[in-house]
Amino acid sequence: MITLTQLEYVLAVDKYRNFGKAAKATFVTQPTLSMQLKKLEDDIGFSIFDRTKQPILPSEGGKAFITQARVVVDEWKRLSLLGSKGEGKELSGDLHIAVIPTLAPYWIPLFLEDFSKTYPKVQLRIDEMQTHQILKALETDEIDAGLLVTPLDNKALQEEPIFYEPFYLWVRKDHELADRSKVAEGDLDGSQIWLLNEGHCFRNQMIQICSLSKKKTILKNVTFESGNLETLKRLVERSGGYTLIPHLALPEKIPKDIEVKSFKKPIPSREVSLVYRRLQWKTPLIQAFRLALLRSVPESLRHLKKQDLEVVGIEA
Repeated sequence: MITLTQLEYVLAVDKYRNFGKAAKATFVTQPTLSMQLKKLEDDIGFSIFDRTKQPILPSEGGKAFITQARVVVDEWKRLSLLGSKGEGKELSGDLHIAVIPTLAPYWIPLFLEDFSKTYPKVQLRIDEMQTHQILKALETDEIDAGLLVTPLDNKALQEEPIFYEPFYLWVRKDHELADRSKVAEGDLDGSQIWLLNEGHCFRNQMIQICSLSKKKTILKNVTFESGNLETLKRLVERSGGYTLIPHLALPEKIPKDIEVKSFKKPIPSREVSLVYRRLQWKTPLIQAFRLALLRSVPESLRHLKKQDLEVVGIEA
C-alpha cells in the first residue's frame, strides 16, 4: 500500500537528488527514508531512482511516477488547506514568490505593504531570480509562483496577465535620436546601445526591437553589459548612447542630459504575469496575491489599449 509519506519522500529525493539532503528536508534519518523508498519500489515493481548515477536521477518509469506523485500530494495539500479555512477564518500560510530583476525594484514597493496589511497571517517570501531560474524553481516546487514576462511556451504553467508595460528610449540629448518626437523600431540599428547581460529576458526583447546591424560602441575600447537597468541609465547619462527601459523604470524626474522618447504605435511592450503550476495546492494564497497585484497597477498602465501595443516575446 502506497502512503502519502512515501510519496513525499519520493518528491524530496527528486528535488535534492541526494538521499541525505532529502532525509534532512523531511525530518527523518537517511536509513528511514531509504527503507521506505525501497518498500515502495518493491510494492510497485520497479525502481523509481537510478542509484548508480551521481547525482541520483529518476529512472524512465520513475519520471512518470514522480509526475503523478506530485499531483496526488498537491491535491492532498489542497484538501488540507481548504479544511483549515472554515467560513470566516483568516487566510494564512507560507507563500514563496520569485520576481525577475528588471521588475523587482520598481514593482515590489507598489504591492508589498498592501499585501502585508491585508493578509497579516500569510508569511510572504520574495526572491529575485532570472526567468530561467524561476521556471526551474517552479518545476521543482521550490517556489509557489513567479512574476515574470510572458507568454511562455509551457503547458504545465498557468499564466495570469497583470498588466502590459510599454518600452521607452532612454537617450542622451547629444544623440541623433534625441531630436525625434517619437521613434520607430526601424530607427534603432543597435549602434551605441547599452544592453543587459545574458540571462535577462528584457535583453532578448531589446535585441528583437533593435536590429543590432551595426557594432559601433559608445566607448571604442570598452565592451560592457550590465545586470541592472539603473546602471545602463547612468551609463547613458555619463557616456552617451541609449538604452531601452520599461515604463515602471521611469524616474519621477528625468536627468537634464536625458531625453525619454515614446515609440510610435504599435508600441513595443511586455506582458507581465503571475505564473504558477497548473496543479497548485496553494491556489487560494496565490489568488489573494494576484488581487493585491492588480490593486497595485499604476493608473498610467490601467488605461492602455492593447490594440495600440505590440507585445514583444522573450525569445531572442
